[in-house]
Amino acid sequence: MRRSTGAELATAAAAVAAGGLAWRALWAEPRRLVDHERELLLPHWPAELDGLRLALVSDLHAGGPQSDQAAVGRVVDRVNALGPDLVAMLGDVVDPEVAGGSVVAPEAVGRELARLTAPLGAVGVLGNHDWANDGRGVLRALREAGLTVLENETTDIAVGDTTLCVAGLADLTTRRADVHATLCDVPAGRPILLLSHNPDAFPQVPARVALTVSGHTHGGQVDVPLLRRRMIPSRYGARYVRGHVVEGGRHLYVTSGVGTSRLPIRWRRPPEVVVLVLRPA
Repeated sequence: MRRSTGAELATAAAAVAAGGLAWRALWAEPRRLVDHERELLLPHWPAELDGLRLALVSDLHAGGPQSDQAAVGRVVDRVNALGPDLVAMLGDVVDPEVAGGSVVAPEAVGRELARLTAPLGAVGVLGNHDWANDGRGVLRALREAGLTVLENETTDIAVGDTTLCVAGLADLTTRRADVHATLCDVPAGRPILLLSHNPDAFPQVPARVALTVSGHTHGGQVDVPLLRRRMIPSRYGARYVRGHVVEGGRHLYVTSGVGTSRLPIRWRRPPEVVVLVLRPA
């Protein structure tokens, strides 16, 4: 029997390594849902709302090969287990354009999201992929599921004797995000939580907003330095790629989201659900 040469062994080892990397990026990582809890100290956040637990769910991209209706249901189960007071849905709910994906009806996603049990409810905005794939159908399905979906609008939530204003911007790239028009009628001194699918709206957010929350970037989706910058869908590069950002005393939190965009891969950026515990600075 002929012995394998060093070159052949090296080739076989490289093939095994490549297969392992592909398995992790295409199969394991996109399905490894993790959760994080983070405490934020915020200006303009009242003592009456100290400790409010806000869950961030973004970029489900239902329709991708790892994001069918059952996967959405697992996300809902995880959120409910974390016990948030309020859930923020941050857009890109459906996306049949992910390579290898298929259509998941907005109504099917809505049936899963209707099971969210946060006592203050669920509020949300739509993203660019929603509007590229039957945005009005997504809007209708989410509202029928009991979510408050905002398009340059606000809604007030009573929490004890305090009123929290939740504002939601229209998508920055496919619609017209109007920060000024959205906030112009909010009374002075009222705490404001702002939802924007795309964090590129953050430079226009006024200082009186206690916290802006966004998704869209997927944390780069592939955390390899040279590739990551190419995959961040932001005019600001990695400035708002993920996590807690503070600029000029204003606070932003960007979640890496759940699904995948364009290519069904994740690398060192597993799907995540984030719970923010909000406290006054």
